[in-house]
Amino acid sequence: MIKLYGAPVVNRILNDINDKLKYLTKNNLIPKLATIRLGENTDDVLYEKSIIKNFNNVGIKTDIYVLPINTKQNTLEKLIKKLNNDETIHGILIFNSLPKYIDESQIKKVIKEQKDVDSISYNNIAKLFIGKKPTFIPCTVAAVIELLDYYNIDVEGKKITIIGRSEIVGKPLSIMLLNKDATVTICHSKTINLIEECQKADILISSVGKANLITDKYINKDQVIIDIGINYVDGKVCGDVAFNSVKDKIKMITPVPGGIGAITTMILIKNTVFNAYNLNVNTKENVSNNFIN
Repeated sequence: MIKLYGAPVVNRILNDINDKLKYLTKNNLIPKLATIRLGENTDDVLYEKSIIKNFNNVGIKTDIYVLPINTKQNTLEKLIKKLNNDETIHGILIFNSLPKYIDESQIKKVIKEQKDVDSISYNNIAKLFIGKKPTFIPCTVAAVIELLDYYNIDVEGKKITIIGRSEIVGKPLSIMLLNKDATVTICHSKTINLIEECQKADILISSVGKANLITDKYINKDQVIIDIGINYVDGKVCGDVAFNSVKDKIKMITPVPGGIGAITTMILIKNTVFNAYNLNVNTKENVSNNFIN
């Protein structure tokens, strides 16, 4: 069994953006990301801490906005519009755990496409689904594609099963893989015979967020598993895959932690840097991650 570590992928992405980052720093044009969090959701808080740490490590600024869980829709929209118009902000990230009373569809209309570094806006998502290059691709989706590319895992003609149909991971990832000529199946809570669907996959991708969901019953010996899930059990981070149950019975797997999560944060850094360069240097360079074929 081979572990597909995220660290070498992170280093390659960092090398890719290094020249632009140096240029911006030299000219006192420091990239800056603004994050917006409502309430104290544990996953959001921990991701926020990771963002601050990793952005600081490469010399990128972060403006952190924490609003009460009962923040009104118009208050949130006013903040987003303010950040849209702030020339010192090069990326906006809105944490996904928004209260149910917030109209997310309206938020996706308000955020400016050019600053939507995690690709939640309708314009970015629409371009992805019709096969055009969006300004940005959802960071977790881009992280999976980067990992597959780095480890030379060919998806053409392969059977890929994705567990999870969210608008930020499962659905856009399926489109990306279809564009690379994979045969994609999306499974979810209503799927009949989930175990059998997973067993048939050449590549199994789980993005459910349910600890230890995938055991040795779900796998086959030639399978590559990409574990996107981030869960907390007894104060420790684990994925959707019961690692000890499958580790000796598969071909490859991403560890949790140390896999997709680290790449996802680096993609967020890359998008912020590219956007700062594009907006400040006024090049005609396409800031897209260029994953669309």
